[in-house]
Amino acid sequence: MKKWGNEDMAMRLKRRYIIYLLLLLPLAIQAQKVPASHTFTVNGVRFKMNFVQGGTFMMGALPNDALADADEVRHKVRVYSFYIGETEVTQALWEAVMPKNRSKQKGADRPVEYVTWEQCQEFVARLNRLTGKHFRLPTEAEWEYAARGGRKSKGYLYAGSNNPDEVAYTLTYDFDDHHKSVGRLKPNELGLYDMSGNVWEFCQDWYKKTPTGKSSSSFHVIRGGSYDCDARYSRVTNRFMYDVRRRRMEVGFRLVLSIQ
Repeated sequence: MKKWGNEDMAMRLKRRYIIYLLLLLPLAIQAQKVPASHTFTVNGVRFKMNFVQGGTFMMGALPNDALADADEVRHKVRVYSFYIGETEVTQALWEAVMPKNRSKQKGADRPVEYVTWEQCQEFVARLNRLTGKHFRLPTEAEWEYAARGGRKSKGYLYAGSNNPDEVAYTLTYDFDDHHKSVGRLKPNELGLYDMSGNVWEFCQDWYKKTPTGKSSSSFHVIRGGSYDCDARYSRVTNRFMYDVRRRRMEVGFRLVLSIQ
């Protein structure tokens, strides 16, 4: 009886293993077929989205980061694969979708700014109607994961380097009180530009001081720092809260597209 019991257990474990492999196989096949990037065209304006393979990472302050703030609490987060804008949304793309560009510092290849979180949502809704896709703002976890380089991360303090001047327009980079054209500095490990510096970027989330804390009802999360901030605010783990009613020329956003 004991022998047959062991054999039954072995057969059950074998069946479970086979089922597990069969469940994972479609996901593995799908992952192999996912393009590294997608380029979309809307009313003559092209924009590129880069693939980010999902994974688990320790979100929050990097080890030995002396600049980390109290709200950069380290905690484990799982993110699923997605596409994210190679650059911030430009004014050219905004004008291709929206009736008016209210940016204060005009330039077709500069990031759109002086927008509220709600106006970003209106842009996304219009873009989705034009393309038939499901673009959105990134979650805070997706934003940080992408800024850090995803599975290709080398652990940099800024998005693509430990030297902010290589990757970020900040107060330390030839400051002239203007944001700059997107995609001119060094990209990060995923080929993403300006995730540190240039303009702050809206996330989908309401701000929470800690991962388990209460969500604000007035402040959304913005990430990445901007051209008129000290470089410390452009670190990949830095967080900031932004009043939902405000518009500033230092705040823009970047798109995400979920893997369907």
